Amino acid sequence: MNNNLTYTRCGDNEIPDLTLSEAENKPLGKYGRMRKIYLQKHRPVL
Repeated sequence: MNNNLTYTRCGDNEIPDLTLSEAENKPLGKYGRMRKIYLQKHRPVL
């Protein structure tokens, strides 16, 4: 197993240096758009 992770020491702990890759932008479906509108109208904090 090839482990190319690097770590940063924080006190006594070693924290892995992780990065997120760019996510693909997929179009929302019918129910995703309906949910988005509902949340914008009724749950703006979310």
